[in-house]
Amino acid sequence: MPIHPTAMVDPAARIADGADIGPYCIIGPDVEIGAGTRMFSHVFIEGPISIGRDNTFYPYSTVGVAPQDLKYSGERSETRIGDRNRIREFVTIHRGTEGGGMLTSIGSDNLLMAYVHVAHDVHLGDHCVLSNGATLGGHVVIEDWAVIGAFTGLHQFCRVGCHAMIGGYSVITQDILPFSTTVTPREAKVHGANATGLERRGFSAEAIEPIQKAFRLLTRSGLNTSQAMERIRAEVPNTPEIARLLDFIATSKRGFIK
Repeated sequence: MPIHPTAMVDPAARIADGADIGPYCIIGPDVEIGAGTRMFSHVFIEGPISIGRDNTFYPYSTVGVAPQDLKYSGERSETRIGDRNRIREFVTIHRGTEGGGMLTSIGSDNLLMAYVHVAHDVHLGDHCVLSNGATLGGHVVIEDWAVIGAFTGLHQFCRVGCHAMIGGYSVITQDILPFSTTVTPREAKVHGANATGLERRGFSAEAIEPIQKAFRLLTRSGLNTSQAMERIRAEVPNTPEIARLLDFIATSKRGFIK
Protein backbone atom coordinates (compact mmCIF):
# COMPACT_ATOMS: atom_id res chain seq x y z
CA MET A 1 0.00 0.00 0.00
CA PRO A 2 2.12 2.97 -1.21
CA ILE A 3 1.39 6.15 0.75
CA HIS A 4 3.58 9.10 -0.10
CA PRO A 5 5.34 10.55 2.96
CA THR A 6 3.78 13.97 2.34
CA ALA A 7 0.22 12.58 2.39
CA MET A 8 -1.87 13.04 5.56
CA VAL A 9 -3.90 9.91 6.23
CA ASP A 10 -6.05 9.65 9.34
CA PRO A 11 -5.29 6.48 11.35
CA ALA A 12 -9.00 5.63 11.29
CA ALA A 13 -9.11 5.49 7.48
CA ARG A 14 -9.41 1.97 6.02
CA ILE A 15 -7.20 1.67 2.95
CA ALA A 16 -6.91 -1.64 1.12
CA ASP A 17 -3.65 -3.18 0.03
CA GLY A 18 -2.86 -2.05 -3.49
CA ALA A 19 -4.34 1.42 -3.12
CA ASP A 20 -1.97 4.28 -3.98
CA ILE A 21 -2.07 7.59 -2.10
CA GLY A 22 0.04 10.24 -3.81
CA PRO A 23 1.82 13.39 -2.61
CA TYR A 24 -0.04 15.89 -0.44
CA CYS A 25 -3.32 13.98 -0.40
CA ILE A 26 -5.48 14.40 2.72
CA ILE A 27 -7.58 11.40 3.78
CA GLY A 28 -9.87 11.85 6.77
CA PRO A 29 -11.45 9.39 9.20
CA ASP A 30 -14.45 7.28 8.16
CA VAL A 31 -12.89 6.84 4.73
CA GLU A 32 -12.75 3.41 3.08
CA ILE A 33 -10.69 3.00 -0.11
CA GLY A 34 -10.64 -0.19 -2.16
CA ALA A 35 -7.74 -2.00 -3.76
CA GLY A 36 -6.27 -0.56 -6.93
CA THR A 37 -7.66 2.93 -6.36
CA ARG A 38 -5.09 5.63 -7.08
CA MET A 39 -4.97 9.26 -5.95
CA PHE A 40 -2.32 11.13 -7.91
CA SER A 41 -1.74 14.15 -5.66
CA HIS A 42 -3.50 16.94 -3.71
CA VAL A 43 -6.74 14.94 -3.43
CA PHE A 44 -8.98 15.74 -0.44
CA ILE A 45 -11.28 12.96 0.81
CA GLU A 46 -13.67 13.45 3.74
CA GLY A 47 -15.90 10.79 5.29
CA PRO A 48 -18.11 9.06 5.86
CA ILE A 49 -17.33 7.66 2.40
CA SER A 50 -16.74 4.28 0.78
CA ILE A 51 -14.74 4.13 -2.44
CA GLY A 52 -14.51 0.90 -4.40
CA ARG A 53 -11.75 -0.67 -6.48
CA ASP A 54 -9.58 0.68 -9.30
CA ASN A 55 -10.79 4.27 -9.22
CA THR A 56 -8.49 7.10 -10.30
CA PHE A 57 -8.58 10.54 -8.67
CA TYR A 58 -6.67 13.32 -10.39
CA PRO A 59 -5.12 16.33 -8.64
CA TYR A 60 -7.24 18.79 -6.68
CA SER A 61 -10.44 16.74 -6.67
CA THR A 62 -12.47 17.21 -3.47
CA VAL A 63 -14.71 14.32 -2.51
CA GLY A 64 -17.23 13.65 0.26
CA VAL A 65 -17.20 17.14 1.78
CA ALA A 66 -20.17 18.82 3.48
CA PRO A 67 -22.94 19.97 1.13
CA GLN A 68 -23.64 23.59 0.23
CA ASP A 69 -27.29 23.21 1.27
CA LEU A 70 -27.98 25.85 3.92
CA LYS A 71 -30.32 23.42 5.70
CA TYR A 72 -27.43 21.07 6.41
CA SER A 73 -26.50 21.21 10.09
CA GLY A 74 -23.77 18.61 10.41
CA GLU A 75 -25.87 15.44 10.43
CA ARG A 76 -23.97 12.24 9.62
CA SER A 77 -24.52 11.66 5.92
CA GLU A 78 -22.33 9.80 3.47
CA THR A 79 -20.95 9.31 -0.02
CA ARG A 80 -20.57 6.03 -1.91
CA ILE A 81 -18.47 5.55 -5.01
CA GLY A 82 -18.27 2.30 -6.98
CA ASP A 83 -15.44 0.87 -9.09
CA ARG A 84 -13.29 2.01 -12.02
CA ASN A 85 -14.40 5.63 -12.02
CA ARG A 86 -12.14 8.40 -13.33
CA ILE A 87 -12.44 11.60 -11.32
CA ARG A 88 -10.57 14.38 -13.09
CA GLU A 89 -9.01 17.64 -11.87
CA PHE A 90 -11.00 19.97 -9.59
CA VAL A 91 -14.10 17.76 -9.45
CA THR A 92 -16.25 18.39 -6.35
CA ILE A 93 -18.54 15.72 -4.87
CA HIS A 94 -20.65 16.54 -1.80
CA ARG A 95 -22.20 14.09 0.62
CA GLY A 96 -25.95 13.74 1.24
CA THR A 97 -28.41 15.59 3.43
CA GLU A 98 -31.29 14.65 5.68
CA GLY A 99 -33.76 15.93 3.09
CA GLY A 100 -32.42 13.60 0.42
CA GLY A 101 -31.83 10.29 2.16
CA MET A 102 -28.39 11.14 3.64
CA LEU A 103 -26.54 9.74 0.62
CA THR A 104 -24.75 10.85 -2.53
CA SER A 105 -23.91 7.87 -4.74
CA ILE A 106 -21.81 7.32 -7.84
CA GLY A 107 -21.87 3.97 -9.58
CA SER A 108 -19.09 2.37 -11.61
CA ASP A 109 -17.21 3.02 -14.85
CA ASN A 110 -18.02 6.74 -15.00
CA LEU A 111 -15.87 9.58 -16.31
CA LEU A 112 -16.20 12.91 -14.51
CA MET A 113 -14.14 15.44 -16.44
CA ALA A 114 -12.45 18.51 -15.00
CA TYR A 115 -14.49 20.92 -12.86
CA VAL A 116 -17.61 18.74 -12.70
CA HIS A 117 -19.76 19.41 -9.63
CA VAL A 118 -21.89 16.67 -8.05
CA ALA A 119 -24.12 18.20 -5.38
CA HIS A 120 -25.72 16.59 -2.33
CA ASP A 121 -28.03 13.60 -2.72
CA VAL A 122 -27.20 13.09 -6.39
CA HIS A 123 -27.43 9.50 -7.66
CA LEU A 124 -25.28 8.79 -10.69
CA GLY A 125 -25.56 5.41 -12.40
CA ASP A 126 -22.95 3.46 -14.36
CA HIS A 127 -21.04 4.21 -17.59
CA CYS A 128 -21.91 7.92 -17.61
CA VAL A 129 -19.78 10.75 -19.01
CA LEU A 130 -19.98 14.19 -17.39
CA SER A 131 -18.03 16.61 -19.57
CA ASN A 132 -15.97 19.56 -18.35
CA GLY A 133 -17.80 21.93 -16.03
CA ALA A 134 -21.09 20.01 -15.93
CA THR A 135 -23.00 20.98 -12.76
CA LEU A 136 -25.56 18.74 -11.07
CA GLY A 137 -27.87 20.41 -8.55
CA GLY A 138 -29.00 18.59 -5.43
CA HIS A 139 -31.15 15.46 -5.70
CA VAL A 140 -30.46 14.97 -9.42
CA VAL A 141 -30.74 11.37 -10.69
CA ILE A 142 -28.77 10.30 -13.76
CA GLU A 143 -29.40 6.83 -15.14
CA ASP A 144 -26.86 4.51 -16.81
CA TRP A 145 -24.97 5.47 -19.99
CA ALA A 146 -26.05 9.13 -19.98
CA VAL A 147 -23.74 11.79 -21.45
CA ILE A 148 -23.83 15.36 -20.11
CA GLY A 149 -22.24 18.00 -22.33
CA ALA A 150 -19.69 20.56 -21.20
CA PHE A 151 -20.82 23.41 -18.94
CA THR A 152 -24.38 22.08 -18.74
CA GLY A 153 -26.36 22.83 -15.58
CA LEU A 154 -29.08 20.57 -14.20
CA HIS A 155 -31.69 22.00 -11.83
CA GLN A 156 -32.34 20.31 -8.50
CA PHE A 157 -34.54 17.19 -8.56
CA CYS A 158 -34.22 16.66 -12.34
CA ARG A 159 -33.82 13.17 -13.76
CA VAL A 160 -31.84 12.14 -16.82
CA GLY A 161 -32.93 8.89 -18.42
CA CYS A 162 -30.65 6.08 -19.54
CA HIS A 163 -28.68 6.48 -22.79
CA ALA A 164 -29.67 10.17 -23.04
CA MET A 165 -27.27 12.76 -24.40
CA ILE A 166 -27.40 16.45 -23.44
CA GLY A 167 -25.55 18.94 -25.61
CA GLY A 168 -23.02 21.37 -24.19
CA TYR A 169 -23.96 24.66 -22.52
CA SER A 170 -27.53 23.45 -21.92
CA VAL A 171 -29.73 24.61 -19.04
CA ILE A 172 -31.91 21.72 -17.86
CA THR A 173 -34.90 22.49 -15.63
CA GLN A 174 -37.04 19.41 -16.36
CA ASP A 175 -36.48 15.69 -16.81
CA ILE A 176 -34.57 14.39 -19.84
CA LEU A 177 -36.18 11.45 -21.61
CA PRO A 178 -34.21 8.20 -21.87
CA PHE A 179 -32.62 7.47 -25.27
CA SER A 180 -32.99 11.13 -26.33
CA THR A 181 -30.66 13.82 -27.61
CA THR A 182 -31.47 17.19 -26.02
CA VAL A 183 -29.89 20.61 -26.57
CA THR A 184 -30.87 24.03 -25.24
CA PRO A 185 -29.33 26.80 -27.37
CA ARG A 186 -32.20 29.12 -26.44
CA GLU A 187 -35.13 26.90 -25.52
CA ALA A 188 -34.74 23.32 -24.29
CA LYS A 189 -35.66 21.01 -27.13
CA VAL A 190 -35.43 17.28 -27.86
CA HIS A 191 -33.76 16.51 -31.18
CA GLY A 192 -34.97 12.92 -31.49
CA ALA A 193 -33.45 9.64 -30.39
CA ASN A 194 -29.79 9.31 -29.46
CA ALA A 195 -29.36 6.91 -32.39
CA THR A 196 -25.59 7.24 -32.76
CA GLY A 197 -24.98 6.63 -29.06
CA LEU A 198 -27.30 3.62 -29.06
CA GLU A 199 -25.54 2.12 -32.10
CA ARG A 200 -22.18 2.50 -30.39
CA ARG A 201 -23.54 0.58 -27.39
CA GLY A 202 -24.70 -2.36 -29.48
CA PHE A 203 -28.39 -1.57 -30.00
CA SER A 204 -29.63 -3.10 -33.26
CA ALA A 205 -31.47 -1.14 -35.95
CA GLU A 206 -34.59 -3.12 -35.03
CA ALA A 207 -34.31 -1.89 -31.43
CA ILE A 208 -33.63 1.74 -32.39
CA GLU A 209 -36.44 2.13 -34.94
CA PRO A 210 -39.31 1.90 -32.38
CA ILE A 211 -37.53 4.49 -30.20
CA GLN A 212 -37.27 6.87 -33.16
CA LYS A 213 -40.94 6.37 -33.99
CA ALA A 214 -41.91 7.05 -30.36
CA PHE A 215 -39.94 10.30 -30.38
CA ARG A 216 -41.59 11.40 -33.63
CA LEU A 217 -44.97 10.94 -31.98
CA LEU A 218 -43.86 12.75 -28.82
CA THR A 219 -42.17 15.73 -30.45
CA ARG A 220 -43.36 16.21 -34.03
CA SER A 221 -46.96 15.01 -34.24
CA GLY A 222 -48.63 18.01 -32.61
CA LEU A 223 -50.21 15.71 -30.03
CA ASN A 224 -50.20 16.46 -26.33
CA THR A 225 -48.32 14.03 -24.09
CA SER A 226 -51.35 11.88 -23.18
CA GLN A 227 -52.39 11.56 -26.81
CA ALA A 228 -48.84 10.75 -27.91
CA MET A 229 -48.53 8.06 -25.24
CA GLU A 230 -51.80 6.47 -26.41
CA ARG A 231 -50.51 6.42 -30.00
CA ILE A 232 -47.18 4.93 -28.87
CA ARG A 233 -48.97 2.16 -27.00
CA ALA A 234 -51.17 1.47 -30.04
CA GLU A 235 -48.64 1.79 -32.86
CA VAL A 236 -45.13 1.14 -31.53
CA PRO A 237 -43.85 -2.33 -30.56
CA ASN A 238 -43.70 -2.73 -26.79
CA THR A 239 -39.95 -3.30 -26.55
CA PRO A 240 -38.13 -2.99 -23.21
CA GLU A 241 -36.87 0.43 -24.30
CA ILE A 242 -40.38 1.68 -25.10
CA ALA A 243 -41.70 0.35 -21.80
CA ARG A 244 -38.91 2.19 -19.98
CA LEU A 245 -39.59 5.41 -21.91
CA LEU A 246 -43.31 5.32 -21.09
CA ASP A 247 -42.64 4.53 -17.43
CA PHE A 248 -40.17 7.43 -17.23
CA ILE A 249 -42.82 9.82 -18.59
CA ALA A 250 -45.50 8.49 -16.26
CA THR A 251 -43.33 8.90 -13.16
CA SER A 252 -41.92 12.34 -13.99
CA LYS A 253 -42.59 14.86 -11.22
CA ARG A 254 -41.09 17.99 -12.81
CA GLY A 255 -42.39 17.35 -16.32
CA PHE A 256 -39.98 16.56 -19.11
CA ILE A 257 -38.46 18.37 -22.06
CA LYS A 258 -40.11 17.77 -25.45
